[in-house]
Amino acid sequence: MSFANLKSSRGSSFDKLVKAAEAVSTKTESSSYGDDRLWKPTRDKAGNGYAVIRFLPAQEGEDLPWVRYWDHGFKGPTGLWYIENSLTSIGQEDPVSEMNSVLWNSGRDEDKTIARERKRRLHYVSNVLVISDPSNPENEGKVFLYKFGKKIFDKIMESMQPAFEDEEPINPYDFWEGADFKIKIRKVEGWVNYDKSEFATQSALYSGDESRLEEVYNKLYSLQDFLDPKNYKSYNDLKSKMNKVLGIDAGVMTPEPSVSDVMEAPEIKQVVSPVVETLTVDTSYTDNSAVDEDETLSYFAKLAKES
Repeated sequence: MSFANLKSSRGSSFDKLVKAAEAVSTKTESSSYGDDRLWKPTRDKAGNGYAVIRFLPAQEGEDLPWVRYWDHGFKGPTGLWYIENSLTSIGQEDPVSEMNSVLWNSGRDEDKTIARERKRRLHYVSNVLVISDPSNPENEGKVFLYKFGKKIFDKIMESMQPAFEDEEPINPYDFWEGADFKIKIRKVEGWVNYDKSEFATQSALYSGDESRLEEVYNKLYSLQDFLDPKNYKSYNDLKSKMNKVLGIDAGVMTPEPSVSDVMEAPEIKQVVSPVVETLTVDTSYTDNSAVDEDETLSYFAKLAKES
């Protein structure tokens, strides 16, 4: 799709975006470590942060302006970390998801606890233009990839399908009729919280200056790298890594010792995402999707790769 076609077809694409967003929100990385295409807001020592971005439309040849994928991040009883993309992101079987199903369906509460601690972590990725980044002003006016979770995606959904009659739906990815997004980060009970983030008043980016908009459009990154099978390890490689982290014999897919035994080991607190994972039999996981642990896990991802 050329820039001219983007402008002429933006109205007809809005319904498609709403339907696609509904589809993914009713269902419950490629590695980002060191990727200079990725931007994230900076937080101060108190855990607070503020930035303004603009979500950007899909690149030519891509249907949607976002992709979603899952990964797993947990520490095993061996002390090793498992930080890997989940093959379920590309429609394939994944050994950790299989293990979680075994644990969840065992009928033991302690096994369900372990399954929750190892659940999938949901990520979305979109192109964004950084409007304001007070901590890193050199980023302002540049196009980046922005990885975010369910809480911010829910706010995108709310902008397209507002709950109240006095609110007009907008397409936040539209150059002309979208809106800037104000990211407001707080630390709430030890968790990073995005609840106060919000869209600004609807307005044309760069006042609709088409030469500037086309310049931005031509800088969009492809999102399909995050769903390219070449960026995912094979099932066998992931299973081997999982077994090593969990300290079980290769090929064994049975529940480990009960959580009461495991938790007696020192320094075994799990660092995991609060995002809910859908399993086939029971979906009673706790959803704390307002919080985010990407920054913590990005550090442990490096350690996991070195192990």
